[in-house]
Amino acid sequence: MFRPERVSFLVCAGLILAIASPGYSQGGDAALSAVRESDRADRAQKSKQINQLPAAEHARRAGIYLLNRAFAEARAHWQALIDNYPNDTNVPAALLGIARSYYVERRYEEARQTYERLAHDYPQTKEGREGLNFSASSLLRMGRGAEAAARYQEYLEKYPNGERIDTAHLNIIDGYRESGRPDDAIAWIDRTRGRFAGTATDTNAQFARLRLDIAVGDWQHAVQTADDLLSKPFPKGTNTNADEVLYLKAHSLERAGRSQDSIRTYLLIPDNVASYYGPLATGKLAKTGDANARQRAAERAQSAQSAINAAAANYPAPYRLQVVNEAKKRGLDPRLVLAIMKQESAFKPNAKSGSAARGLLQLTLDAAEKYAKRAGVNHLTEDSLYVPGISIAIGCEYLSQLSRMFAGLPEAIAASYNGGEDNVARWLARSNQNDEGVFASEVGFAESKDYMFKVMAFYRAYQQLYDANLKRR
Repeated sequence: MFRPERVSFLVCAGLILAIASPGYSQGGDAALSAVRESDRADRAQKSKQINQLPAAEHARRAGIYLLNRAFAEARAHWQALIDNYPNDTNVPAALLGIARSYYVERRYEEARQTYERLAHDYPQTKEGREGLNFSASSLLRMGRGAEAAARYQEYLEKYPNGERIDTAHLNIIDGYRESGRPDDAIAWIDRTRGRFAGTATDTNAQFARLRLDIAVGDWQHAVQTADDLLSKPFPKGTNTNADEVLYLKAHSLERAGRSQDSIRTYLLIPDNVASYYGPLATGKLAKTGDANARQRAAERAQSAQSAINAAAANYPAPYRLQVVNEAKKRGLDPRLVLAIMKQESAFKPNAKSGSAARGLLQLTLDAAEKYAKRAGVNHLTEDSLYVPGISIAIGCEYLSQLSRMFAGLPEAIAASYNGGEDNVARWLARSNQNDEGVFASEVGFAESKDYMFKVMAFYRAYQQLYDANLKRR
């Protein structure tokens, strides 16, 4: 489930004070139950409202609720801290926690308003800097790209040495791209490359230019940009790789009518069990009018199939009847469900992530509650998510919505499951090409892109090894 913001979410929520509090490290199911029981006991003595506790205790309880994505309960304690201790040094952290909880829930306007308050009231603090940065991010998520770019520029002007100056530059590029202002985006690409020359940010900005070239159909410049990228190493932290750039170059050559150059470039992309762009390249070669290219494609496909067959033990099909039943009633391919389940939990029903995702399909309670009733689950708790049948039913219900939203495109479904459907909608619109590989290149979170690549590699293997009823071929 959606979690690319997990690490920054916990840091930005100002939880250092909570981490220092006794019991915070026990932020699992037992800690959640204990803090809920404490809240129930406290309320039973007086009223249904959160009682006044020491500021550190409010923060501790908010932190535990946050770790378990119980956002409303976390906000209640942060708000109590703010109301009861308005001069406490932890008020900015509490405001940031409230804002980030809205943000992760995709309640972006409420998040923006809280971030703006934080940036205005506490501009000299780290939390204030984060407020300004993430008010811009909220605008970007709401489709207000030009406004977002302006806010990011304000961040750069106000905090020239701020913690997020690199990502602010890249987000300005995205903001202008998404608001239909490619010339402004190009200007900021050049500015970013000059500011961060030789770093991963430089490479990411140049990669943004390659994707922009493709989106606007400037095939000659796209090939030139791809060649420039391929002429030097990819620094750590770069959100692309050589295979991806080669694919985009080949796609551009193909669109420019340079078929032989395109074929030669597709052939440079290796096809193996773990590859994403390799199978796409093989498929492109198989469809060309060149007989030799088609022969090479057949050889590549046969080699990959042999490798998948040799690794068949790595692709089991547990919970077969439940997966087939829940997937087929919703028009899903059970093999895609298995691929996602393999990546999410490695088929461990009691798995729990650091972002409070639970069970086979790593559902978070806040997300699962949106789909539980439609999946036939009327009473849902955190513990329910460890039950295989419940996880599979609710997970398939969510996946079916993603499938309808993105016309069944497996890459978009996988990227959405990890990175959120609102982000995938932005990335799809930005790509402006009817090509799955071009869309994949637009996935803006490194974690989500890696997740998508792995799921698609698993899906390919499951399609080869099993039929649509998950019976071994």
